[in-house]
Amino acid sequence: MRKQTTPKRRQIVTAGAAAAAAIAAQTQTASAQTAAARPAAAELAASTTSTGPYGSGVAGFWSSATRAISTPAQIERTRQTGGVYMFGDSISVQDGKALAVRLLNRNGTQLAVHNWSSRPTSGAVDALQQWASTYGLPRRILMASGSNDIFDPPKFAAQVARAVSIVGQNRTLYWVNLQVVRRSVSAAVQLADQRNSSWLNMQLYDAQERYPNLRIIRWAEWLWVKPYRLANYLRDGVHPSVPLGQDARNELIVQSLVG
Repeated sequence: MRKQTTPKRRQIVTAGAAAAAAIAAQTQTASAQTAAARPAAAELAASTTSTGPYGSGVAGFWSSATRAISTPAQIERTRQTGGVYMFGDSISVQDGKALAVRLLNRNGTQLAVHNWSSRPTSGAVDALQQWASTYGLPRRILMASGSNDIFDPPKFAAQVARAVSIVGQNRTLYWVNLQVVRRSVSAAVQLADQRNSSWLNMQLYDAQERYPNLRIIRWAEWLWVKPYRLANYLRDGVHPSVPLGQDARNELIVQSLVG
């Protein structure tokens, strides 16, 4: 097993370092987007006055942040028709509606969402547990969470394991992996962002080896394979540009969910 995991980890770290270098080289290409990106970037971290124990800053409170949550009627319809539950953060608040339309147009799949800006994965898994208890679960669950875990990466693996436990062995848990390098912060913090993103992704890949029903949607690798995408498909180093990045990320998700 170790022989299989080591090259994968090396690939993630190497690609992550290349991505960080590419972002530093391409920062000027995104300057026109900076002003518009600041509000969304601020949702990711309320405080960057301290770099915190892992270099990316300190997470702020998220309970009053923007959110998008489906109605009970939509949740029930989604479960009854074999649709998809989605739990995400500010990226999903931005992109969730477009994803729902894309899924519906592709093959009629319904999407119910519980997306909340600035929320760490612990909160997303709490919501998953609540829906499982209140409504029951469909056979496909989509987690699009983790960007806000760059502030405390060691807690992430336990939340992935917790989500897998809630979903159970007879359902499939899809998880979109991470690429976070905020353009609004200093170069040192950007490097910490990339390091912590890669750390979170490694925890996902470790979990995938333990849990056969966990499927990773490789958004980070899709961005890294052609470095220009980091500037063109991310408007602030975190959130997809609209419509270019949004369409690309949502299509990756749809292809994984329905083919």
